Amino acid sequence: MARQRPAAVEVTVIPATDTTPELEVRVSRRRTKSAAASWRGQRLVLMLPAHLSGTERREMVAWLIERSMARRKVHHLSDPDLLDRARALARTYTPGHAPSSVRWVTNQQTRWASCSSATGEIRVSTRLKGVPGWVLDSVLVHELCHLVHPDHSRSFHLLADRYPRNLEAKAFLAGMAFAGGNDEQLAALEEP
Repeated sequence: MARQRPAAVEVTVIPATDTTPELEVRVSRRRTKSAAASWRGQRLVLMLPAHLSGTERREMVAWLIERSMARRKVHHLSDPDLLDRARALARTYTPGHAPSSVRWVTNQQTRWASCSSATGEIRVSTRLKGVPGWVLDSVLVHELCHLVHPDHSRSFHLLADRYPRNLEAKAFLAGMAFAGGNDEQLAALEEP
């Protein structure tokens, strides 16, 4: 009886989470050195060599996801898409406090975004259209938190800091503000 060879490519699909897209992980015996990632619509396809150990594989998947998410631009989001994105974030970070509207605006040169807590309206500067999704999400979560706490109190920051990449997003935005010479934005990012 002939020995059955394992399949050349093993494919696993992992459902999307709040922080990651749907994943398709392809492990190939033919791939020997490199790993790669590409987008197929909203699904991120990861290609890995079969020789990676479990730990190496998990680390490679995490690195590929982070790199791919950072490179994926959100410039295609329309105002309705932006509202949908904010409402999805609200379900996780500010349950019971969803925005009434979220839209891109061109007139915010010293702020990344703003929120009218009385009306639930959030305005996001078009300067953020090219940032990675996790940075935009951090800004949206910040503004959503103003629907719960209109100030920058300790309670506000405790709520806003629940977003897992909040500190990274602040550093990213500080770099953008520094590169743009915007001292007012830099000062706002230094708030406690």
